[in-house]
Amino acid sequence: MRLINRHPDRAGRLLLVLLPFALLLFAYFVGSAQRLAENPNDKLLPSASQMIAAVDRLAFSEDKRTGGYLFWQDTAASLKRLGTGLAIAALVGLGLGIAAGTLPLLGAPLSPLLTVLSMVPPLAILPILFIIFGLGELSKVMLIVIGITPILARDLEQRAREIPLELLVKAQTLGASTWTLILRVVLPQLMPRLLIALRLVIGSAWLFLIAAEAIASTDGLGYRIFLVRRYLAMDVILPYVLWITLLAWLMDLGLRQLARLCFPWYGEAR
Repeated sequence: MRLINRHPDRAGRLLLVLLPFALLLFAYFVGSAQRLAENPNDKLLPSASQMIAAVDRLAFSEDKRTGGYLFWQDTAASLKRLGTGLAIAALVGLGLGIAAGTLPLLGAPLSPLLTVLSMVPPLAILPILFIIFGLGELSKVMLIVIGITPILARDLEQRAREIPLELLVKAQTLGASTWTLILRVVLPQLMPRLLIALRLVIGSAWLFLIAAEAIASTDGLGYRIFLVRRYLAMDVILPYVLWITLLAWLMDLGLRQLARLCFPWYGEAR
């Protein structure tokens, strides 16, 4: 049998999924043990016990200055900003995608504009956002919105253009107005694609959030990472990075399950 036609069974697939992560962990802890054996004060590759102690200190011990649990406060602050940014970007991107992909009179100016805006590096305009919106929450949320909205809109625009013309013609033949056509034909086709597009931009959204928190914030996961870097506190940085990765993965999983539950008929949701 050709290699291209061989597929792992359920147990084999699980093993293949876990194998690379197990190898990475093994390589890390071997390297950590070697460095700590040579220098017990080495901070570059902390041991598992050192990271567990750091997480216990931040997540399960009250901060003496604030009286709160820093790990969970940082998580709540970051998730609030990220959720707000993603929600606004999804609504704006959906509206722009429908307009550009469905209405030719709006698509003519919007399509090239969205293309140009999607090429602008969002981090390059971060100082401009701080000047316009200040150093508060709004600038951090706007960086996420500006960073991912054009990408969402372009993806949804393309999906709207791929809707079979026969569907649009039949709906109009049955007397559908423009608004009815958008609400009853176009929107149901774009909603599952919106969830999939959100999955694709979660990593970018986290990147923009962490960059904004690192520069101007007093809490958040990105703020904490850049605060402790001056002390080379890898025992704090690595758990925070792993936690951000886990949150991003859970968000991706949640969106995928939501797409399967709400739109089982959509091919890419399966």
